[in-house]
Amino acid sequence: MANEKVDAVIVGAGASGSVYANVLTKAGKKVVLLDNGPDWQLTDLISSDIWGRRIKPAGPPVLLEGKNPFGYVGQAGWGVGGAALHYFANFPRYLPTDFKIKSEHNRAHDWPIAYEDVAPFYDKVAADIGVSGDAKAEERWRPAGAPYPMPPMKTFPNGEVWLKGAEANGIHMVPTAVGMTSTAFKGRPACIYDGWCHVGCPIGALANPVVTYLGEARKAGAQVRAHSTVTRVLTNQDGTRATGVEYYDAQKQKQVQETSVVILAAWSAQNPRILLNSATDKHPDGLANKNKLVGKFMMTHHIAGTWALFDEDITPHMGTVGAQFMSYDRYPKTSYQGAFGSSFIVTGAAMKTNDFAQARGDLFGPELAAYMKRAARGLTRFTIFGEDMPQLENRIELASDKDEFGMPLARLIHSFNDDGIALWNANFEQGMKVAKATNAKETWPGKGPVVPTSHLHGGAIMGTDASNSVTNSYGQTHEVANLWMAGPCIFPSEGASNPTYTIFAVSLRGAEQLAKAWGSVAG
Repeated sequence: MANEKVDAVIVGAGASGSVYANVLTKAGKKVVLLDNGPDWQLTDLISSDIWGRRIKPAGPPVLLEGKNPFGYVGQAGWGVGGAALHYFANFPRYLPTDFKIKSEHNRAHDWPIAYEDVAPFYDKVAADIGVSGDAKAEERWRPAGAPYPMPPMKTFPNGEVWLKGAEANGIHMVPTAVGMTSTAFKGRPACIYDGWCHVGCPIGALANPVVTYLGEARKAGAQVRAHSTVTRVLTNQDGTRATGVEYYDAQKQKQVQETSVVILAAWSAQNPRILLNSATDKHPDGLANKNKLVGKFMMTHHIAGTWALFDEDITPHMGTVGAQFMSYDRYPKTSYQGAFGSSFIVTGAAMKTNDFAQARGDLFGPELAAYMKRAARGLTRFTIFGEDMPQLENRIELASDKDEFGMPLARLIHSFNDDGIALWNANFEQGMKVAKATNAKETWPGKGPVVPTSHLHGGAIMGTDASNSVTNSYGQTHEVANLWMAGPCIFPSEGASNPTYTIFAVSLRGAEQLAKAWGSVAG
């Protein structure tokens, strides 16, 4: 069934899709967002790890392969709002060095834009959705910008106990910038610090799309269709223009939505999956894929978490699930001898029962029970995210297995190179040095046989032209002018810090450009 033609179809109602919807709707465009999950409201969100599983996929349409498979389920989102329904909302910026790694170190890819091109949009996003932090304190590492609209969040002992050990190791910690309300902001209440951010925030203190960009877009007239699974982007006979998308609705009936512009703003693995599945005789290898770069250069952060157990009550359950303090002091890409890449340090994450248990997976029975009583009062973590280098062989490809709609599953193949593993090990060594310099009674590295992963990037990277990339710096594909990509899929390198602030900023930059150039893009 064909639906009445609209100006723009946005696939995915998460962080990037919500930004595009807000900008285009307010520019007077008729916008439809298609999301394959439920249309969650704030009243649906419950502070419970068990309930929180509902806003994460139960079974991924992705086969996970490689030496270091990506941890899909904990990272992706299920429903309107996407992964930003339950994200940690740490809002560090990428640093200038992240945009020119090729120029500075002859590795990976330069971005076709510089920090200065993105910086104004960091400031705009902060004003739009609310960021709490101390911008002045961050300026020891990055260029000056506007102050954040809210002061830093409160801190608690589970974060403060790390400051002594960090200082002893030459690591300066500052308040973490977060997409949360330290004070009331635009009708949203201040955070109550119960630490359940990762399962959704029912009061709206967390800047998830439902209460920020998407909420504004809906008020301006954007239409959201939940339980709508997009399988293909459709093109004209010549293959030069996107004409719409094919999707299956809540009743699992095939639909066609015609449009002037298509924006793929789904998860980083899903966007290339859709492009590859949209192959035609004019695009036999998939849309925007004449250079065979769609699905390539998938990247993920690795995580080194160091545990410390204190005898005193440090209120591990209090705060935010992300972090109270952060540092870029190990961010220079040659910080460790024998390893390469940036590392981003955070500490003071709120802990819950499952965190206590997972920190000591070797304990059972009475030993576990005794440990859990101590952990509930005194457990805390020092976490370092490490940078992955873009590698051509880390990729998305279509599998022979298909989902319930007949769409091939994606196969996500990922392995860290030697530098990535060396950096992961170096971050554990650093974490243990810090832990031993605290007053903790026990410390241990949270190191197992599997390298933990977080934050998927790549698959449709931006660049200067069609020889080295899928899109330009705004997300417009080189081959099909009215087909745009949004989100971290267009990042050509990933830095080491949490990407969501940069996702919002880069998406806002792309959306404003699309609105400005609408006549030439939409035709």
